[in-house]
Amino acid sequence: MARVKSLHVNGKQVAIDSDANATLLSVLRDQLDLTGTKYGCGEGQCAACTVLIDGFPRHSCQARVGAVASRKITTIEGIAENGKLHPLQQAFLDEQALQCGYCTSGMIMTGVAFLQAHANPSEDMIRGFMQGNICRCGTYPRILAAFRRAAEMMRKQAG
Repeated sequence: MARVKSLHVNGKQVAIDSDANATLLSVLRDQLDLTGTKYGCGEGQCAACTVLIDGFPRHSCQARVGAVASRKITTIEGIAENGKLHPLQQAFLDEQALQCGYCTSGMIMTGVAFLQAHANPSEDMIRGFMQGNICRCGTYPRILAAFRRAAEMMRKQAG
């Protein structure tokens, strides 16, 4: 049985001891205590568990630790810089785009990747990219508003 002894998470190499077939989600939550990444459906259908792998959104409930051991993993805990929230995190707060909050980290992580690739997205682009992220509370209008606000904030920062 192959073992994985370390991962590159949120900019740091961290020690773990995991079976290579364990899910990334279980290692993040149970070994590294990074509980911002949520267990939703366990089948890759709701996107609550989304993290970035080398900058691309990936459902951590479906990713095997052995397959991502040499890649850069970013969780919701790793996107703030110098104590300042990522613009999309701030926009979610400003627009009250969360209710129960369970889907929020997955929404934000998917959105971070999207906004890095699309500085001025249309509403249709946002809807299309976020299609697989499920919000059981139905705050989609506020989520769209948060994306628009974050895109604007990021354009201003890029200046």
